[in-house]
Amino acid sequence: MESYSYVLAEHQTIQTERLILRPITLTDARDIFEYASDEDNTKFVFDTHPDIDHTRKQIAEYFVATPLGKYGITLAETGKLIGTIDLRIDTTAKSGCLGYALNKAFWGNGYMTEAGFALLDLSFNKLELERVFATHDVCNPASGKVMQRLGMTYEGTLRKSRLAKKVLVDDAYYSILKEEYIAK
Repeated sequence: MESYSYVLAEHQTIQTERLILRPITLTDARDIFEYASDEDNTKFVFDTHPDIDHTRKQIAEYFVATPLGKYGITLAETGKLIGTIDLRIDTTAKSGCLGYALNKAFWGNGYMTEAGFALLDLSFNKLELERVFATHDVCNPASGKVMQRLGMTYEGTLRKSRLAKKVLVDDAYYSILKEEYIAK
């Protein structure tokens, strides 16, 4: 198996029926700020961005500095960036952690599920991972529904598992194994 970094670099752009997953650049700042500055969008995932300069800094530090496995979700028809999705890989465990955020103006259209399936395909068919998992704040059941649509199984709740906006939150934990994904 080729190294994970090599395969991820080879798949920097992924096309689905309605989406293009691609690397994020500083030119995406306006589209990201559109939802990152909205409390409804950031409530469960990260601190709300106070201004576009903060967004640019976050893009530079997180997406540009280490881009592998991190994708902007763009509409194929218009090129508008509507969210992000990433896969953080643990090479020793042959597993990946899926994370995502989507502009609320595009909720309810199946875009995150479509992007999630694209990364599961990459995970199991190209990277040859054995397991992909994801967590969500238990106060955000909509994120759990995405995980369920991806075929992930609820494994339990991690109580007070992380600090989010100065509060310890409980996270629901989901995963899917390679053999489960292939069987679907």
